[in-house]
Amino acid sequence: MDTAPPLLVARDARGVVTATLNRPELGNAYDGAMLDALIEGLGALAADASVRALVIRGAGRNFQTGANIHWLTAASRAEPEAALAASKQTTEAMRRLNEFPRPTLAVIQGACFGGGIGIACCVDVALCTPEATFGISEVRVGMVPTPISTHMVHALGYRQARRYAITGERFGSAEALRIGLVHEVVAAEGMEARLDAILAETLLSAPQGVAVAKASMQRAAGWLLDDRTVTELAHESWMQRASAEGQEGLAAFRDKRKPRWA
Repeated sequence: MDTAPPLLVARDARGVVTATLNRPELGNAYDGAMLDALIEGLGALAADASVRALVIRGAGRNFQTGANIHWLTAASRAEPEAALAASKQTTEAMRRLNEFPRPTLAVIQGACFGGGIGIACCVDVALCTPEATFGISEVRVGMVPTPISTHMVHALGYRQARRYAITGERFGSAEALRIGLVHEVVAAEGMEARLDAILAETLLSAPQGVAVAKASMQRAAGWLLDDRTVTELAHESWMQRASAEGQEGLAAFRDKRKPRWA
C-alpha cells in the first residue's frame, strides 16, 4: 500500500505555494484521497493571508491522467449516496481551485487528461511543454466530464469544449494553445525561468485587489457554481458511471480492449 501523501505542498519565502500531485507511478491519476487532499489543502491555503500565489504541478513524467481506474470502478459499484459523494469530490475540488482567491498557475508536462484538463481550465495561467498531450477522454470509457463541463465551456468556449468532450480526440500543445486551454507553450529547459518571470510579475499585484478582480470577473462570466449546480453536475456524472454503458466502458479499459460500442 502506498503511504506517500497524494499531494505535496511546499512554500517559498515569497509566499508562493507549490502543490504537487504525487502519484507518479499512476500518472498522478486522482482518487478519493487525492481529491480530499486538494479540497482540504485549497481551503486551508485560501484562508491563509500569507499565501501570494499557488502553482499546481504533477510529479514524474505526466501532469495528470484523469481518474484512477480502480477508484472509478469502486465508485461505479457503490451505494447511491457514496457514489454521488465520489462525483461531488471532483466537482468540489475544481470549484475550490477555480475560486481560489490568489493567482493560480499550472505547469503541465506529459499527459493531461480528464481531471487534468479541469485543472488547466480552472487556473489563471496554464503553461505546458511542447511534448504535452491532452484529451477529454471520459466518453471513450462510457463516462462523462460533467464535473468539469462548466469550467471547460468557460475556458475553451462552447464550440471547442463541445468538440473535444464528444470526440475524445487527443491533441498536442499547439492545439491546446490555439483553443485557449493553455496560455503558453514553453520548452522544458526554459520552463522554470518562465514560471519565475510570470510569478515575479504576478507578485507585483495587490493581494486583495487580485481576489476582488477574480471574483468580479467570475460573477460577470457566470462562472461561480452554487451548491445546487455542484450537486447536479455530480449527479449526472454518477448516473452515467453507474449505467450499463459506464460499466462496459470501465470493463473494456481494465481488459485493454475496445468497448462494445466502438
